[in-house]
Amino acid sequence: MKFTRLEIPDLVLIEPKVFGDDRGFFYESFNRQVFAQGIGVDPDFVQDNHSRSSRGVLRGLHYQIQQAQGKLVRVVQGRVFDVAVDLRRASPTFGKWVGAELSGENKHMLWVPAGFAHGFVTLSDTAEFLYKTTDYYAPAHERSILWSDPQIGIRWPIDFEPVLAKKDASGLLLRDAEVFP
Repeated sequence: MKFTRLEIPDLVLIEPKVFGDDRGFFYESFNRQVFAQGIGVDPDFVQDNHSRSSRGVLRGLHYQIQQAQGKLVRVVQGRVFDVAVDLRRASPTFGKWVGAELSGENKHMLWVPAGFAHGFVTLSDTAEFLYKTTDYYAPAHERSILWSDPQIGIRWPIDFEPVLAKKDASGLLLRDAEVFP
């Protein structure tokens, strides 16, 4: 696996070694030992999630203020633009964002540690999105930052109004949101 630290160094793009031929392909999507060596953390994943979204669906920007989750995210079918926003007030990159295209074709993964809001927009007709988390879903602690917050200034690669869940449409601006110390 190739591990590339992004503009916010705690965010890591992971490119697996893909072995393919005319029969198909194989790749190791997670190996605890390789992950720990490549990123320098050894997360204890407790939950796997799988979502499917149609073109234009934007999910996020989600986080849990307690039971904060680290996430290892990937797309197995389709294409998304994936975003993480640093919500750690003491961080030099607080309020900054990083985005990456994840797709079934490129097989890239993104490590998003606890302390970040996360979201994505579907760029293909459909996309199947898989992610491992380091803590359990806790709806009482779930929060949402508004996807279009001008203070954050995410440059979503879209020329349409995204399809949003009610909780995402009513997300808070960063200046009004609970954040991490």
